[in-house]
Amino acid sequence: MKLLERSPYESILQPTESIRPQMSFISGPEAPMVSDMLKSLRSGTPQTRNKPPEDRNAPRPGKYRLDQMDAARIGKNLVMFEPTEEDLAHVLAMARLSIPGITGTEEVLRVVRFNPICALALARRSRFNPQSPVAEGLIACLPLNALGLQMLALGSFNAASPDLRLLAGPDERPAGIYIWAMFAPGPLAGGAALFMERMAIPQYSGVNFYSRSTTEAGRKFHEVVGFNLGGTVGSISAPHLWIFQRAPQAPLYDSYVPGAAPGEIGVTVARNFEDLGRVIAMRSAVYIGEQECPYDEEYDGNDLAATHLLVYVGDEPAGCLRVRFFADFAKIERLVVRKEFRKTRAAFHVVRAGFKLCQAKGYRRVYGHSQTRLVNFWSRFGFRVMEGGKKFVFSDFDYVEIVADIEPDADAVRIGCDPYVIIRPEGRWHKPGILERSASRAVTNPSIVQKR
Repeated sequence: MKLLERSPYESILQPTESIRPQMSFISGPEAPMVSDMLKSLRSGTPQTRNKPPEDRNAPRPGKYRLDQMDAARIGKNLVMFEPTEEDLAHVLAMARLSIPGITGTEEVLRVVRFNPICALALARRSRFNPQSPVAEGLIACLPLNALGLQMLALGSFNAASPDLRLLAGPDERPAGIYIWAMFAPGPLAGGAALFMERMAIPQYSGVNFYSRSTTEAGRKFHEVVGFNLGGTVGSISAPHLWIFQRAPQAPLYDSYVPGAAPGEIGVTVARNFEDLGRVIAMRSAVYIGEQECPYDEEYDGNDLAATHLLVYVGDEPAGCLRVRFFADFAKIERLVVRKEFRKTRAAFHVVRAGFKLCQAKGYRRVYGHSQTRLVNFWSRFGFRVMEGGKKFVFSDFDYVEIVADIEPDADAVRIGCDPYVIIRPEGRWHKPGILERSASRAVTNPSIVQKR
């Protein structure tokens, strides 16, 4: 790959040869970044008309935890993507105009060439052109291997010029993730939610975040998003590190926990006849009751050949989704949300759970039929009207074909997996199942013995 020429912005900036070895190539999130982040996180939430007292309005530690950000709300107007080298050089140059302490572009490119996840670009959706993407902001991280994390804990990791031997490769699960840089001015601050969504895939799920900051603004930022100062890495005391503890998260399609708090949204696979009863009740209420769909058209003979997802708000079933699986594509269909829950994020959660389920099964393409009036809704999940697709009508509504391209999970269920994983309950491949627990019993071949 041809190396980039020096960015035209760099000629007006101060050289950075004297940067201290312990500094990141961009300094920790500082004052302008902090205020923008908090404004972005507060946007979209109800505000009282009476302004609260100043001390009550101050951000509380962990108030906007990284792992509790709703990407569908906070980041709905943003796009995150892997930048080209040219685009990365330009966004770094823009960052230099407002944030001191950035090392040379080639040093950053060296790391990104080793592992592209190290630099993710941000752009406003309204300005984003997939054919010619232009980065407006940047979130960068360093996925550290075990030795790299130990060096970080000991205070001897050089983030200004990282040793590639201390980084995890593109297909490796890191031991820790160092938050290297964040340049996300104004509305781009909500990109933190998109970053967390990217870090939720199995390769990075549950891996702790680490950061360093020596300023008051940096301290406030870290506290507000849920970092704690000091801790241990193995047996190494690391009082200088900000640490964000992450627990392994259940996949979105298995996120419902009975007894959930009111307003908490979770999704589960329908696994028994009672679950199917919930599906039938909600689809009857919406499609037959509200949309006046004939019974025989709603229950079309495909329900016993599909996977159904149930979405709950608190402990109340709020909606459902059907997924059917074919040779080289999966089809998402029959989305329902009860009318009393349509102002919640239930629809977004269950559709995203459907996508995650398809990725866990190794699919690369998701197909659907969208009512013409709802194409914009489905586009939020990456669907596009299929080129050369047909327009058609059924059950008194007009439809178009839509399709979305997805990346299968790195550990998708496929031939070659642990055989115990393949026999686990649908959507619970991440947990040991009852059949593998039965493996603790001795082999007795009871049916064969009885025949003798």
